[in-house]
Amino acid sequence: MHIAIAGNIGSGKTTLTELLSRHYGWEPHFEDVDENPYLDDFYAEMQRWSFNLQIYFLNSRFRQVVDIRRNNRNVVQDRTIYEDAFIFAPNLHAMGLMTSRDFNNYSALFELMDGFIQAPDLLIYLRASVPTLVGQIQKRGRSYETSIRLDYLQRLNERYEAWISTYDKGRLLVIDVDHNHFPESAEDLGEIISRVDAELNGLF
Repeated sequence: MHIAIAGNIGSGKTTLTELLSRHYGWEPHFEDVDENPYLDDFYAEMQRWSFNLQIYFLNSRFRQVVDIRRNNRNVVQDRTIYEDAFIFAPNLHAMGLMTSRDFNNYSALFELMDGFIQAPDLLIYLRASVPTLVGQIQKRGRSYETSIRLDYLQRLNERYEAWISTYDKGRLLVIDVDHNHFPESAEDLGEIISRVDAELNGLF
């Protein structure tokens, strides 16, 4: 069984991945942030490093998805390969931070990879407003995230909503993290777990 958690920067994906993997006794697969050699450079100079960063993430997540299916284990995954392809790369291109040549190259590579991967059994989307995202980003205090612009987060949110509105690759669960404070509230986490259980029962 493969659960994946999607959401904008600061929406709580890593925290929910940890909490759900602990609850179900499943294996967590985290986004490669600490070991990513491009993040600092990207946030300092987005146009120069956007293509490098997106190729790094695409490679990392493709390997992750292949490993999940090959080992046939129960997994909770922090962020999906689809978010890179349908949200982050197109947004960088639209903002003029990735050239059309690089974006077309990236898109062709993703389309090739997409033919070899399987979607998660359940996708959990963490919906959050920009003020909630900013609060979470400030709370965790990653140095390379201090320069993220509000308009960048807003553009990502708009693309997330557009993607989720047409998502049809499998079961989908949407959590409003403006009102569900699962990192601090056991009751709110319990509500999510109950909803996940209901979805999983429909898969078995």
